[in-house]
Amino acid sequence: MEKRRVVITGLGAVTPIGRTAGESWAAARAGVCGIAPIQQYDTSDMKVKLAGEVRDFNAEDYMERREARRMDRFTQFAMIAAAEAMEQSGLDLEREDPARIGVMVSSGIGGMNTIQNECHKGFEKGFDRISPFFIPMIIPNMAAGQIAIRYGLKGMCTCPVAACAGGSNAVGDAFRHIRDGYAEVMVCGGADSTIAGMGVGGFTSLRAVTTTDDPSRASIPFDQERSGFVMGEGAGILVLEDYDHAMARGAEILGEITGYGANCDAHHITAPCPDGAGAAACMGLALQDAGIAPEELDYISAHGTSTPLNDSGETQAVKTAFGGHARKLMMSSVKSMMGHLLGASGAVASILTVLALRDQFAPPTINYRVPDPACDLDVVPNVGREAPIRNAMVNAFGFGGHNACLIFKRWEG
Repeated sequence: MEKRRVVITGLGAVTPIGRTAGESWAAARAGVCGIAPIQQYDTSDMKVKLAGEVRDFNAEDYMERREARRMDRFTQFAMIAAAEAMEQSGLDLEREDPARIGVMVSSGIGGMNTIQNECHKGFEKGFDRISPFFIPMIIPNMAAGQIAIRYGLKGMCTCPVAACAGGSNAVGDAFRHIRDGYAEVMVCGGADSTIAGMGVGGFTSLRAVTTTDDPSRASIPFDQERSGFVMGEGAGILVLEDYDHAMARGAEILGEITGYGANCDAHHITAPCPDGAGAAACMGLALQDAGIAPEELDYISAHGTSTPLNDSGETQAVKTAFGGHARKLMMSSVKSMMGHLLGASGAVASILTVLALRDQFAPPTINYRVPDPACDLDVVPNVGREAPIRNAMVNAFGFGGHNACLIFKRWEG
């Protein structure tokens, strides 16, 4: 069967640098840093003081109080981002077959804030007194389920859970679902919010996060002085659509997704392969799926976490996958601005990459000061760059060895 083309018709985001996809992109273009002292809880007795928070957030600005109280913060973010993406798509759901529209939204961890709060309540009052909404608030699939319920979408509804690769898996799986004829439209992406004492403390014990208190030296991908990632939070939601379906209804097309690769390092529960072999193979799978040569790619939105192993391994992986062309590629990390959004990171990076293709502008890796010989590619340091970008890749690699790579193409009409 002939594979169908898949285009993007809606984008929505809630991030540490913007409450919408447009705001987030404007901030990313300008190199705005969204990392600051944590506001959500007292960090006096904790090593980690900084995070990429969605600051001064009040869910009741977007939904009724009763509805907000029945959702964890990660689901609230997903619902807000989905509303933006659905509105931009211009879909008239009364004219659509709801069985042909599905939802795939990842969360790496789920309702961490609710888990912590209800544990405290259980220890104080007894566990029979915790919220009756505890279970549906914490399970990672609830963002996808709530979006489907809100819009009456009756196609496949699922939540890929693959740690920090999950958001990209959701976008890639949705892409294939449409391409292979199982749906006309998919709402996809990721959401996470784990900036709670338990969440940040867990990553601190793992020695995965930086303990610096200087926001300008916290999330510094590819910099020799990098010392761990910074926790972020937010959501990114895309509306993907069959090309013919989008054209038939006169939709505004924002970009095209052309390739997806997914595999596993099968190496370690938290550490990537030092030589980046699994990531390199995954990039090759995405290029093959898109039907393009390595030389046809212009920009990579790097996983770029600011951990010593990831950044050097990803650099080596790009060299392996692209050979001599690696030196001609631009490769920046938006995590330098917002921290690591875990299961939302690949989806948010995908949104910013679609907009980078539209505007022909590569966002920067900010706060880059000290070059690392092990990370010696063009990381678009400190200042974004106007440049011709026809094809772009988004990398996402997660604990457990999960790898996911997506390829997007500029929409030229």
